[in-house]
Amino acid sequence: MFHVEQDDAALLECAHKVFGERFEIAEHYHRSLSTDGVERGLIGPREVPRLWDRHILNCAVIGELIDEGETVVDVGSGAGLPGIPLAIARPDLQVTLVEPLLRRTVYLAEFIESHGLENVLVVRGRAEQPGVLQEAGGADVVTSRAVAPLAKLAKWSLPLVHEGGRMLALKGSSAAEEIERDREELTRLGAGNLEVLECGVDLLEVPTIVVKCERMSRPSRRKKKR
Repeated sequence: MFHVEQDDAALLECAHKVFGERFEIAEHYHRSLSTDGVERGLIGPREVPRLWDRHILNCAVIGELIDEGETVVDVGSGAGLPGIPLAIARPDLQVTLVEPLLRRTVYLAEFIESHGLENVLVVRGRAEQPGVLQEAGGADVVTSRAVAPLAKLAKWSLPLVHEGGRMLALKGSSAAEEIERDREELTRLGAGNLEVLECGVDLLEVPTIVVKCERMSRPSRRKKKR
């Protein structure tokens, strides 16, 4: 059964629109987060009443920014946000969840296996580790949510995508200020075409705010001839 507050009935319609035929898997994920997720310390108990709007749907709608059949790496996936909702809503995507903590990767692997999410892979490690770069690098898109300040996030994320690939960082209302604060460092790291976008505008009461940037080609430094 779909559990919503009586005054949040509109979320039911929204969830069906976002997840379509895979709505039931999304419902199982909601139930898993509200039980196992809380028991394992992956989700705070106060978040349970707002799992649908602030977490699951909030994450799934970033699919608006991802093209058909692209490869996605989710950095610091935690309880699977945004990677799992995105993978449920978009079975055409290949999603890799990168998470360093064992208890979290165990939870993710168990959920993925029990619900037949064949388009999702779990990699244990930190984004900057060579083994992770080797296994998950070269992606089209890298996502993240509540992981780190923007400049640090770009340092970890951009190496995981090919040149021209994009970083999509779910941020709050201060996203534009973060860009201005870190602009110099972001440019040095090869981040270009920075934008603040909103997803789910026609679906969610509070749209998802995303910082989007591209990994630019960085000119090689040539030694001056003597």
